[in-house]
This record gives sequence, C-alpha cells and structure tokens, in this order.
Amino acid sequence: MSEMKERMHTGALYLPADDEIMKEQIQCLDRLYEFNMTRPTEMEKRQAMLKEMFAEIGENCYIEPPFHSNFGGRHVHFGKNIYANFNLTCVDDTHIYVGDYTMFGPNVTVATAGHPILPELRKKAYQYNASVHIGKNCWIGAGALILPGITIGDNVVVGAGSVVTKDLPSNVVAVGNPCKILREVSEHDKEYYFKNRKIDKNLL
Repeated sequence: MSEMKERMHTGALYLPADDEIMKEQIQCLDRLYEFNMTRPTEMEKRQAMLKEMFAEIGENCYIEPPFHSNFGGRHVHFGKNIYANFNLTCVDDTHIYVGDYTMFGPNVTVATAGHPILPELRKKAYQYNASVHIGKNCWIGAGALILPGITIGDNVVVGAGSVVTKDLPSNVVAVGNPCKILREVSEHDKEYYFKNRKIDKNLL
C-alpha cells in the first residue's frame, strides 16, 4: 500500500492523484456508472450491485439513481432501511456511517474531503479527509450539505438547504446556513405531522 493511500483515512494531508489511489478509484467509478445506467425494473440487480459497491449496506436500503460518489460507495457504511432520493452525493474519500431508517431528500451532499486554506498547499493539490457519522432515523432534507468530520445524532431532522458545519445532538430539528438547532423534537410532534394536520394514532 502506498504512503498516500495509508494517509487517506487518518486526517493527514495527502495527494489524491497517487497512482494506487487513482487505479482503485477509477474501478469504483466504472461500477458506479453501471449502477446509474440500470433500469427502474432492475431492482434486484441494483440491490446486488450496492452490496458489492458499499463497505456495508443493510437490508431494505434503496438509492434512487443517479447516485454520485467519489469511490462508488467503497467507504460508505449504511445500516438497514435507508432511503436516498435522486442525486445523493457521498464524497467518500474516507468513511461515511449512516444509521438505520435514515432518509435523504433529493440533492443531499455528504462530504468527507477538505482542502487546506493555505494557497501553497492547495496549489500542490493536497487534501485531507474526515469521516462523517449520521445516526439512526434521521431525515436529511433536500439540498442539505454535511461537511467533513460532522457527527449527527439519532432522530435528527435537518431542514432543506441546510449547511451542517457543526455536530448536532440527538432529537433536534436543525435548519439554516450555517445549520443551527431550531428546537427539540417535542410533545407537539406526537400530535401533528405537518402544520395543523393531526397524526392518526392508528398509524403508530
């Protein structure tokens, strides 16, 4: 294993154009291309491909193509019953962990890769990576962006278009750019699912 590849998952600066890294990456991207070209009727084929492409993926996960990923899911760890709408982007230069029952709206980006502020280092194409952890039963709204190194707790709702720059604890609703906690999940949420629309208790 090359020195640069060893650095990928440590948070250290490294050069992503390293020959060994690029060889592995292009193979992953070829497979990702094939996944995105599958037909809607080829559900079993998609499921089989995801099990091959991802580091881990549980039962009953669904990803709506197109799916975008730097390493085709090679460093993505999904629990079970995860749903991702169109255009989920996982910048998986290092590991992304997602808990059971989490949902992604369309056009969500989960990024692990960053570049130094110092221009001289960027000019030489240095990069660093920091893993992302998303808990169980979260709802990540359409167009949200989760930055490198972020941890999100369980049962969190991230509002559409939010940019998550800091960790979020469990059981909160958070919105905005930068994303901030709006409130905790409350008793009100046990009665109403949207504005003044009440929850049918028979659904629970």
